[in-house]
Amino acid sequence: MKNIVSTIAALTAYSLTVGSVQAETTVNVVGNLGITTQSKLLEAPFWNEKIVAVSNGEINARFQPWNEMGLKGPEIFRLLGQGVMNIATGQLGHSAGDTPINDATDLAGLSPTIEDFKKVTNSFRGVLSSYYADKLGVEILTMQSFQAQILYCRDEFGGLSDLKGRKVRGSGASQADFVKYFGGIPVSMSFGEVQQGLQQGVIDCAITGTLGGYSAKWHEGANFLYTLPINWGSGITAANKSWWDALSDQHKNILRTELSKLEEEMWALNSDENEIGINCNTTGPCPLGDPAGMTRVDPSAKDFELRSEAMNNAVLPGFASRCGQDCVNSFNSTIGLVAGLKIN
Repeated sequence: MKNIVSTIAALTAYSLTVGSVQAETTVNVVGNLGITTQSKLLEAPFWNEKIVAVSNGEINARFQPWNEMGLKGPEIFRLLGQGVMNIATGQLGHSAGDTPINDATDLAGLSPTIEDFKKVTNSFRGVLSSYYADKLGVEILTMQSFQAQILYCRDEFGGLSDLKGRKVRGSGASQADFVKYFGGIPVSMSFGEVQQGLQQGVIDCAITGTLGGYSAKWHEGANFLYTLPINWGSGITAANKSWWDALSDQHKNILRTELSKLEEEMWALNSDENEIGINCNTTGPCPLGDPAGMTRVDPSAKDFELRSEAMNNAVLPGFASRCGQDCVNSFNSTIGLVAGLKIN
């Protein structure tokens, strides 16, 4: 806790300093989880090299992934709205408990494929952007995916019915609703604690991206990889609105133009890496290291049906009760039209 408080104090002081010198635009950026390829291959080079080059040195960045700062994930956009940092990237589901609308684009069971997920995301961009600007003081700059969010389990796992009685670490309220529908027990646990939790049997299963789990070595505690996409891990890159509004139009245009390119690169990377992550966790081939040797379990036709059943009977009603009628109306008029759904 002391380290987190010190980090926030230092970031706040730095943000106030750079905000007062508009001619020298130095951006204080909190990046995505540092172990991910999205952070290593795309975000870090973008902020440390590319943005400096394309702006001819007018925009510089101070970039650091959130986990390297002692942060947990759910607090990122709250701190961003308070002006602790200028720009941040994070996963919306991490803070869906405080902000239920965050779950809208990535409800468990909503998007069978990443292509479906991208259509859903784009349909809701305007609604979410207005909410973040008006309610949180945050300007959304990109909306992107992670890989398919799938189950890593310690003990033999054959399908969704095997969730019954198991303690499952998830991310976001809709994953919790999904797990509970099958008799599982949702567990709240930070990403960094999961590997040990699996090894020690504190949890039985955990949900994350196909490659994220490999990079975090979840296979050291889990033996079975269930490849059914539960959802996709909706992420955004956003700016503190007061800081953003104070930028020159020239610097806003540079950032928006280049970030839109980065957004497409993130979508493409996560699409390509989805199967790579499954291969790395199981028998290979794996371009990132030795295959982990987990047992691959692919879903049956029945489990595809059960995924939709859980979404309709548990996930959508749970989302509606948390988010309220205005939120439901926005969902029905955007995502609902794209996905062929309606919440009553």
